[in-house]
Amino acid sequence: MSAPGAVDTRPPAGRTPSPRRTRRRGRRSLRVRLRRDWPLLAMAAPAAVLLLVFHYLPTLGNIIAFQDYNPFVGDDPLDAFLNSEWIGFGNFEALFRDPLFWDAVRNTLSITAFQLVFFFPLPILLALILNSVVSGRLRGFVQSVVYLPHFFSWVLVVTFFVQMFGGAGLLAQEMRQAGLEPWGIMTNPDTFIVLVTAEAVWKDLGWGAIVFLAALSAIDQNLYEAAAADGAGRWRRLWHITLPGLRPVIVLLLIMRLGDALSVGFEQFILQREAVGRQAAEVLDTFVYYQAISTQQWGLGAAAGLFKAVVGLVLILTANKVAHRLGEQGVYAKS
Repeated sequence: MSAPGAVDTRPPAGRTPSPRRTRRRGRRSLRVRLRRDWPLLAMAAPAAVLLLVFHYLPTLGNIIAFQDYNPFVGDDPLDAFLNSEWIGFGNFEALFRDPLFWDAVRNTLSITAFQLVFFFPLPILLALILNSVVSGRLRGFVQSVVYLPHFFSWVLVVTFFVQMFGGAGLLAQEMRQAGLEPWGIMTNPDTFIVLVTAEAVWKDLGWGAIVFLAALSAIDQNLYEAAAADGAGRWRRLWHITLPGLRPVIVLLLIMRLGDALSVGFEQFILQREAVGRQAAEVLDTFVYYQAISTQQWGLGAAAGLFKAVVGLVLILTANKVAHRLGEQGVYAKS
């Protein structure tokens, strides 16, 4: 039933619009959408260009993982690519036969698993604590303090820990004055995994809580009032309202973290590699630097990077599949 005065654009009963008319209508609709949304498209264009130039175009360079790439056999990178020898999976075979590579993979996975258990839940806890602070001024002060280290470089973070816990640091000096033997915190390979996790917590704990604070602000406050009226205490409201409200965000970030399971950082580890030794501090990123870039084995480094990408993609797809089985949306919804 059409509204009075409205023009009915539907085709007569028994007739279907022709393909030419459908295409013309689709082009007209596209022009209308472009005319309507051009300010949004203009604002998104610089980000899209940056993504294309610095993310998608460099992805094409992964093809040298199947070459014995030599940048000196041509006058420019394209000429060198065309003149380099194709060796198929030779770089991957050399990579998988290298025991240093598997040591780096083992260290990387160990650090990722340790941080998933002892670091990943901490931003959630901090967000819950900040959300429970009544005073807005106090909450803002605490947030500013815990966010600030995120903007420090890893050089500054490692320097801070050296000044606090190094052999000539504040803790060591206090222990010597007390007649005690200082601990080798910064040079002990057995506790290096705890050290790098502590550095990551100090640097990124506050920043990681931002997403959970945003998710907490989206929870309907009427649910808390209704639960309190029914006699639910603080812990009941936390268990039955707050945590279910955070669950989609927790699952999403957990999946994304699993996708980066083989990427635990570069600067943090290369700065401390000499202090604790290669056996403890060698991760995949530092392995690529020392075994591929420093030795100019570009194909080997590309093969290691492609291996990381494939493993990360498999982990994301698998974790997302598990999330769908548990009733969560995950990174993308089921089609």
